[in-house]
Amino acid sequence: MNRRQFWIGGLALAAALSAATGQAADPKVYKIGAILAMSGQASLYGTTMSQGLKLAIDEINAKGGVNGIPLEAVIEDHKGGGGQEGVNAMNRLLTIHGTKIVMTSFTAPTLAIAPIADQQKVFLMNGGGVSPKLVGSSKYIFHNRSLSSDLANGALLYAKELGLKKMAQIHWKNEAGDSVVNAAAPIWKKLGGEIAATEAVPQGATNMDTQIAKVRAANPDFIALWMFNPEVGLAIKRIREFGMKQPLIGIEYTPNDAKIAGNTSEGFLYINDYFQPSEDHPWSKQFADGYKKKYGVDPDFYAANYYEGVYIIAELLKRARARGGDYANGEVMKAVLIENPKFDSVYGGQMVFQPNGVAFKRVALFKVEDGKGKFQKFLDLK
Repeated sequence: MNRRQFWIGGLALAAALSAATGQAADPKVYKIGAILAMSGQASLYGTTMSQGLKLAIDEINAKGGVNGIPLEAVIEDHKGGGGQEGVNAMNRLLTIHGTKIVMTSFTAPTLAIAPIADQQKVFLMNGGGVSPKLVGSSKYIFHNRSLSSDLANGALLYAKELGLKKMAQIHWKNEAGDSVVNAAAPIWKKLGGEIAATEAVPQGATNMDTQIAKVRAANPDFIALWMFNPEVGLAIKRIREFGMKQPLIGIEYTPNDAKIAGNTSEGFLYINDYFQPSEDHPWSKQFADGYKKKYGVDPDFYAANYYEGVYIIAELLKRARARGGDYANGEVMKAVLIENPKFDSVYGGQMVFQPNGVAFKRVALFKVEDGKGKFQKFLDLK
């Protein structure tokens, strides 16, 4: 055998062994895909989420990446929640960038891409969508965001604590809003409550007076707002302008809602994930300081979730790589997560992914004072 034949034979043997063992070479870069609302009415969310994501990648790369391999963000736009736009974005991530790791957001696009994730073994991390229908929508989906059913549960437990009985609901007429109603109604009835009215408004509605008039006629003890920015602010404003003084309880309140509602939002109660930097938790302080230095504003929990999500993915890549083989995909990353579901949380301490794929994290009750949500207390959702 001459030298040329020797090398050809060696290469063939290496290729055969690689195929037999499933061993794959490390990539030059780990591409982390993200499908976010980068344009449209909900672009506020996409901006915040992408900023948290990018900051984490910058920090990890500055420390040498993951086992010497840098991370790269590849962000696609679902334009505010459309299912087809989500599919288009997912297909671009797969065909153009070849990533098998995707951070997703919003309910409709996440549900739309779930079958593709299953087919292509794409690992999904959701830090923003809240519908209970997201649970189990893909074999490879995990959530470091509290889902709406958990948040609604917290809101209703607090309503019962206040001694309230008759609830009226105003919700988004879409997957996100409908899912909260479907979760909240049986919870409230189980708690001994009564549902006086349920009214739906389209996402993007600029007038909900008809629905609010029907709620007023029902004369509830409190009104639950199962919707998100910017309709929360509009609903609060019009309810108060209709002369209704009942407690208002929701599951989100953003600076944009505060701007829309103005002083009518005083006293609004809401339940949400709670990120607050603390001297007791150095990582939370480091993140908050770094975010403000880079972007000029304090981070909210959406920024914290996507920042934290990148660190979860980085840890999973380390664990998966240690197993060898073709590891940067949903199948292997799911396996190593299930083996050890505990991760450091930028919120403080550790979080644990439950068997349903949702991370158990603390949630908090807030009350709007002087236009801003003021922390009241933590709620136990167990």
